[in-house]
Amino acid sequence: MSVPDDDPDVTLYDSIADLPLTIESSDRVRHERETSSDFTRVTTELRLHGDGVTGRGEDVCYDVEDHDALEGAPPFVASTGDAAGRIAPGTYTFDDYSRALDDVELFPDHEPERESAHHYRRWCLESAGLDLALRQSGRSLGAALGLSADPVRFVVSTRLPDGEPDRVEAILDAYPGTEFKLDPTPEWTDEAFDVLAASGAVRLLDLKGLYEGTSVDQEPDPDFYRRVLGTFPDAVIEDPATVPGTEELLAANADRLSWDVPITDVGSLRSRPYEPRWCNVKPSRFGTVASLLETIGYCREQGIRMYGGGQFELGVGRDQVQAIASLFYADGPNDVAPGGYNDPEVREGLPTSPLPAADDDPGIA
Repeated sequence: MSVPDDDPDVTLYDSIADLPLTIESSDRVRHERETSSDFTRVTTELRLHGDGVTGRGEDVCYDVEDHDALEGAPPFVASTGDAAGRIAPGTYTFDDYSRALDDVELFPDHEPERESAHHYRRWCLESAGLDLALRQSGRSLGAALGLSADPVRFVVSTRLPDGEPDRVEAILDAYPGTEFKLDPTPEWTDEAFDVLAASGAVRLLDLKGLYEGTSVDQEPDPDFYRRVLGTFPDAVIEDPATVPGTEELLAANADRLSWDVPITDVGSLRSRPYEPRWCNVKPSRFGTVASLLETIGYCREQGIRMYGGGQFELGVGRDQVQAIASLFYADGPNDVAPGGYNDPEVREGLPTSPLPAADDDPGIA
C-alpha cells in the first residue's frame, strides 16, 4: 500500500463521502453452496441500478431463514409513491445515501435470527451503494481513496471436524506452500497437533472463545489453551476468552492475540482486555463504510496489524473483501481465500497465494 501525502484533517471516509450516486431500482439474487464446514451456505446479492450502471453488495446473514424471508419481500428501492422504510429513487452523495439507510427496514417482514444480522444486511446495502457510486464516477476504490493495491497473501480457513489433519494434508498435497487459519478444538488428536506443527503452515488459530449461541461456541479450557499456544509459538491467536485460568497465559502472549467477533467499531477495539496488537477486519461486521474506514484508520495510527476476514461469501462479497485487503493489509495472513477452498472436496486448479493486486477498474472490485 502506498499513500500520498496526507492531510491530517481528511479521513479515509472523507475521500468517498461526497461521491454522487443515482439510484433508480434494485433486485436480488440468491446464492447457495455446500461447504467444507458441513453446512449449506446461503447468501443474497443486492443489485442497485442507476444511469445504466449496476452496483452490487452481498448479504452474509448466516441463518437461511433470513434469506428465505427476502424471497417475498419488496425491493429495497421503492418504485413510485410511498418509499417509507425503503430507499427512495433519486440522486445522493454516498454519505447522504448511508444516512438514509438509517430509516430503511432491513428486515421488513420478520426479526432476524441473531443481532449481528443487522450489521451484515446494512453492509450489503452500504457496499452496493459504494460500488454503484464508484462505477458511476468511473473510479476504483483505490483511486477514490488515493491508495495503490498490492498482491494479497491469503490463508485457507478450515475446521477439522473429526480432529484429524487429513484435510490440511490434502490441501498441502494439492497446493504446497499453502498457509492456514484453523479452529482448534479439544477433539484434535495428538497426531493432528504433531502433523500441523511440523508443517510450519499454521499462521492463525481461532479459539472461538467469544462466540455465543452458535454451533462453534467453545468453552475456554486453560490446559487446552496452553497446549495450543505452546505447540504453535509463532501463530496469531484469535478470540481467546479471558477467564480465571487463562488470564496469565494470555497476558504473556498478548503481542500475538487478535480479535474478530467483538470488533464492530473503534470503541469495541479499544475495549479489549489487552492492548490490541492484531485485528481481523471483516467489513460486514462493521455495518457501515464509515465505521469500517474509521477503524482501519485507527489501526493504522496505533500500529495495530490488520488482516482481512471473510464470511463464506458466495458472490461479489468475496471479491470485495479481497480488494479491500489489497489496499490496506495485503501482506497480512488474510482469511479471504478464493471460495473454491471452502468446497467439501479439494479441487484442482484453484488460485494460489498471493492473489493479484486489485485492478483499477471502476467499483469496489
